[in-house]
Amino acid sequence: MTDRLVDARVPRDLSDFIARLPKAELHVHHVGSASPRIVAELAARHPDSQVPADPEALAEYFTFTDFAHFVQVYLSVVDLIRTPEDVRLLTYEVARDMARQQIRYAELTVTPYSSVRRGIDERAFMDAIEDARKAAEADFGTVLRWCFDIPGEAGLESAEVTTRLATDDRVRPEGLVSFGLGGPEIGVPRPQFKPYFDRAIAAGLRSVPHAGETTGPQTVWDALTHLRAERIGHGTSSAQDPKLLAHLAEHRIPLEVCPTSNIATRAVRTLDEHPVKEFARAGVLVTINSDDPPMFGTDLNNEYAVAARLLDLDERGLAELAKNAVEASFLDAAGKARIKDEIDGYTADRLAARTS
Repeated sequence: MTDRLVDARVPRDLSDFIARLPKAELHVHHVGSASPRIVAELAARHPDSQVPADPEALAEYFTFTDFAHFVQVYLSVVDLIRTPEDVRLLTYEVARDMARQQIRYAELTVTPYSSVRRGIDERAFMDAIEDARKAAEADFGTVLRWCFDIPGEAGLESAEVTTRLATDDRVRPEGLVSFGLGGPEIGVPRPQFKPYFDRAIAAGLRSVPHAGETTGPQTVWDALTHLRAERIGHGTSSAQDPKLLAHLAEHRIPLEVCPTSNIATRAVRTLDEHPVKEFARAGVLVTINSDDPPMFGTDLNNEYAVAARLLDLDERGLAELAKNAVEASFLDAAGKARIKDEIDGYTADRLAARTS
């Protein structure tokens, strides 16, 4: 666990700046954001699960040997979400943790297929996330929106179910803005999901598939070509293809970069080798995200600290990085302007206080 945090070596004043910096997050998973406290509570509710009910034991449980092992552990936590009450609790508590990090807006990736397949009524599931979303905005001021994603390991059946839930006005939740594809990439080619993304896009949703995390840059090209991706989840291997980097930069297609996640799942060997530096040099719009933060022993503040070191950023650079995520979001223009103004005001105040 310590390797996941040890590289966030930034001065205390910069860490303090990050902790209070208003932020948006675009690549963070619903179940994967469950804190050890919540996971332990859910495991205690469902003692037949293999997930430890001891928060301390979860640290070892969340140590992954490779991406396949991560998927296995992730699915065991998914299995803890068995009732609408579980869904509501998880969602509300995730928003509470986000608010503590000054996250003003988040597009939370939700995998409804996993819960519906386990027996939760689909309408009850939607009601639970929407009730938690509205309560969290009222109580914490954090605005949540949903990305429904296809779990790639579950095949085309899951794609059909996810697409129906995302496009049927009788069940589609009010907060839904985008459509994604997660899970393993190896053995799960992106082109086969084209008909489902076409339907989601026709229904007004934005395309944000994972691609190029554990496979090569061709997977990113496939996501762009076949799935009409507007943002790319991870896109780690894009650095291997200069033409792809140039395309991403020219067309302002953002990458949802999750540094600690890439180390934890062994997609990248070390933080010092992370391609985020190549992305920035190529002019790609980089956003920083936490992915499955408690599972990876991190949070969004820590990911900004990692980025500050890797990209050699000061306060102004971090503020611009935060505004990247706002700009790349699917928030309306007024909402974007409001958060950007808050970032600028906060930064100006901090810099003025330091020089006074």
